[in-house]
Amino acid sequence: MKEWLTAREIAAEALPDLPATESAMLRLISRECWSENPAFARSRAGRGGGMEYNVALLPTLAQVAYRQKHIQFEPQPAAPAEAATDDGLTDRAKLERDARLAIVAAYQRFTKTLRLGHATHLQVFTDKYNQGSIEVPEWVRTSVPALSKRSLVRWIAAKRDGRSAKLGVDRSLARKGTGVLDRANDGKVRAFMLALIAHQPHLSGEAVRTQCRAEFGDTIKVISKGVETVVAMPPVRTFQHALKALKADNKVVLTKLTNPDLYRSTMAPSGIGMLRHITEPNQLWQIDASPVDALCTDGRHSIYACIDIATRRTILSMSKTPRASAVALLIRKAILAWGAPEVIQTDNGSDFVAKDTQRLFASLGIDPDVCDAYTPEQKGHVERVIKTFQHMVGPLLPGYVGHSVADRKVIEGRKSFAKRLGETENETFSVGLNGVELQGKVDEWIDLVYQHRPHAGLKERTPFNVALESTRPLRTVDVRALDLLLMPVAGGGGERIVTKFGIRIDGYHYMTPTILPGTPVLVRQDPLDLGRALAFAQDGGAFLGEAICPELRGIHPETYVRAAKEIHRELVDDATRQVKADMKRIAKGPALIDRALDVARRDAPNVIPLPKREEAHTTPQISAAIAAMGEAARPTREPTPAEAAAQRRLIAEMEAEDERRVSESFAAKYEGRMAEIEAARTAHLPRDEKVVALPETPKERYRRYVEIRRAVDAGLPVVGAGAFDAVWAGRYEASTEFRVQSAIHAEYGEAYLS
Repeated sequence: MKEWLTAREIAAEALPDLPATESAMLRLISRECWSENPAFARSRAGRGGGMEYNVALLPTLAQVAYRQKHIQFEPQPAAPAEAATDDGLTDRAKLERDARLAIVAAYQRFTKTLRLGHATHLQVFTDKYNQGSIEVPEWVRTSVPALSKRSLVRWIAAKRDGRSAKLGVDRSLARKGTGVLDRANDGKVRAFMLALIAHQPHLSGEAVRTQCRAEFGDTIKVISKGVETVVAMPPVRTFQHALKALKADNKVVLTKLTNPDLYRSTMAPSGIGMLRHITEPNQLWQIDASPVDALCTDGRHSIYACIDIATRRTILSMSKTPRASAVALLIRKAILAWGAPEVIQTDNGSDFVAKDTQRLFASLGIDPDVCDAYTPEQKGHVERVIKTFQHMVGPLLPGYVGHSVADRKVIEGRKSFAKRLGETENETFSVGLNGVELQGKVDEWIDLVYQHRPHAGLKERTPFNVALESTRPLRTVDVRALDLLLMPVAGGGGERIVTKFGIRIDGYHYMTPTILPGTPVLVRQDPLDLGRALAFAQDGGAFLGEAICPELRGIHPETYVRAAKEIHRELVDDATRQVKADMKRIAKGPALIDRALDVARRDAPNVIPLPKREEAHTTPQISAAIAAMGEAARPTREPTPAEAAAQRRLIAEMEAEDERRVSESFAAKYEGRMAEIEAARTAHLPRDEKVVALPETPKERYRRYVEIRRAVDAGLPVVGAGAFDAVWAGRYEASTEFRVQSAIHAEYGEAYLS
């Protein structure tokens, strides 16, 4: 309200006891010398100059009319010192306080320069307020319908003394919790009633009273003014009021217990702006599905929705049945339109967590993010876009059946039962679109309406404009590769093991001539050709070849089998050609045992064990055996010429074997030849005179080696078995046993050989 007015503005107000024209007003100002009062007259600061006058110079009736006309009511907050007491007020008490403070502030503005006494001020203001002459907001008039001078004085004093919180009064609190049922049996009746309606919310007051009588009897105990009194069970009306109060005071608790879905969607704590870090297109998608609230001529369809969080772009796809193939088609449609995403968030529905869907995500390099069970709020964006479609588009579609059973009943009720009698469901709901036509309508609505609607989450920008502003490159996928990845896999998860008959799909054998038997494969079937399938590595990372079923392809089986065998033969020949060459190279080289021993020699530790202390072990049997051997020993004789010729022949053969360097077989032949020589040398002796030699000890072998080496070094001829001994000595020098024995010989000298 302006406190300073020019003569023209005063005349324009048409106030009582004042002229209605500017010239007459100027003459009144001149007669009453308003300009000579410096406290209420001043020069006008605006363009054109002139004078302006305070409303306090106006006549009393004019002042009242002017203030009544321009006074404004505004809520007055409590002083900062009273903030601590504000928290204890209910919403109703705060409303009462704000209304009273607004009236006090309006009164102070109304009487600011009004030249009347305090009692007159109160009387004029309260009269005007009660007559409705002072315009006030509806909430103030509702809270304070009538005003008395005493109440106004009390409110003014409370505001002046800093007791504004005392103006907040909730009359219901004075009576809250004092009802007979609230206090009965120390509150046990109230607790029982609360549990009863939580268990069965639809119980009437009479039913609750009956249950209370069954629980507590026909009387209850109530404490009044410190005295316990036994009273009869209250009437049904009292229970009805108590139930109404219980349901209002415990609304959240009862909703949590009786309707968890409603509690989760409207009362459970939920974050806002949890995905504000998603700022780039295709950074995160959310997908979900829901039955369409409309029937089609070919049945009811489900709507699969995909939303890009950063841009709020949306793709909708219709499917007759919820399955993994519907999810794949939705992903294909979205990728071709927007490019491949980084992450896709879904719920744990069977069509979203199916093995085919997860395999598709892995093949496309998409990270799946599965929400926790029964937490739709984790993917609230796609839930919201489905709701937007259902409520904006659903009622416009022919065949609309409503969002709930109640809506469906209302739509059915538009026709009387007599008219609906004999009608099909399509006739009742005026169904006129099939699934393909519905998909066309939905796509057109997305392109023309949804993507051009301002979105609050995009700061009132449209999804279309936000997508255009992005400079992030799109991850495109070749449509042919995408279509191949979307091919359905064979039954049983698509995994097969190739046999000599190929792979088996639905009772038919598909031949795979380019894939070797025993290979694990992932099989995708060509939806356009039942006789053709594609085989990949089981991780999908490599294409292995085609699988053809001659029976379904219309090819003569014998002809195709013959060609498949030829292809298989060439494949196996190519695979074995290098292997065969390597086998020949190995066969021509050293024996495998020699290779192994060479490696063992390189790996053998360079450690020489010290000789162990020895002691003779004897038993009566051992002593008897030694005595028998001594008795059986006979001196040998010189071999005959025939025996010597046989020995030379055997020696020549052994030398030839040594030249061929077949060490493994040489040892066996050597032992065999030595046995033949020994047999030939002792062939002329009687059977009972033949000597049975005991196995040599390491020391005896080393002594034999020293004798052979000294004979060779001395240039003595080696004849007979000596040639074999010379060959043996050469090989013995390379053994570990020789190195150990020679070290001991060097340590102890010639005494070791005695």
